[in-house]
Amino acid sequence: MCRKKSGKEYHFFKCLIKSYLEGGLSNMKMDDFEEYLRGTNLSENTIASYKFAVKQYFQQFDTVSKRKLRDHKIWLIESYKPKTVNLRIRAINCYLDSIGKGEWKLQFVKVQQKAFLENVISEADYEYFKNCLKQDNEMFWYFVVRFMAATGVRVSELVQIKAEHVQVGYLDLYSKGGKLRRIYIPQSLREEALAWLKEKKQASGFLFLNKQGKRITTRGIAGQLKVMALRYEIDPAVVYPHSFRHRFAKSFLERFNDLALLADLMGHESIETTRIYLRRTSTEQQAIVDRVVDW
Repeated sequence: MCRKKSGKEYHFFKCLIKSYLEGGLSNMKMDDFEEYLRGTNLSENTIASYKFAVKQYFQQFDTVSKRKLRDHKIWLIESYKPKTVNLRIRAINCYLDSIGKGEWKLQFVKVQQKAFLENVISEADYEYFKNCLKQDNEMFWYFVVRFMAATGVRVSELVQIKAEHVQVGYLDLYSKGGKLRRIYIPQSLREEALAWLKEKKQASGFLFLNKQGKRITTRGIAGQLKVMALRYEIDPAVVYPHSFRHRFAKSFLERFNDLALLADLMGHESIETTRIYLRRTSTEQQAIVDRVVDW
């Protein structure tokens, strides 16, 4: 004969079942979302970041609605800096696309941009750096620096370049918004890189490998660049992967002032992001003030 459960027991089992079902539902949502993300060209780091952001939402709410999305955005604004808020919103919006609720997408918050670019390697230091690397036969690192500064690639894109891309002169990638972006390899760099590959007897595969023959990590590149900067007595603060992407943008605009073209080459979703390259670096601003102000 079955014993009738007490009120407390009933409440306990009801909560247990509810918790189990909600947990299972949340896992199903995350599994579906991960499957959706795997169908895009997003990096593993971005996929992990998006999953974290969506999981964070479902830790607060068990369903998706306009009101709950709005409340979650308010919580994000109160808890994080604007850049982080926008990263979380980007992930949430991607999730909304995956469930067919793209019309519920959240608006990004405004990020106050500085009136100057900070810690960007100067053209003189870039020329000095690459020449030192070449003279010391550090050809691997010479081409790491050359490819970043001459193509404007992100370091996560740099490690995807293959010998085949050098041969045809470009690399096609899908940007964060799913838009096709073509990264062009300038003729002078292409000729130099082809000669390097011929010397190494490499006809195919990734250009930048570690000692184990695997693709070098973005962290490995960033760390070694700092070591090289100290060796050649260049300020380490301006020697990091994205600094060379900034250098590409600044040098491009100085020689060919077409902001819309640069936005396409950089893979920017909005031309407003590219406008910062119209501004001078903090070092350039300081030099102008020192030269002009004599009162």
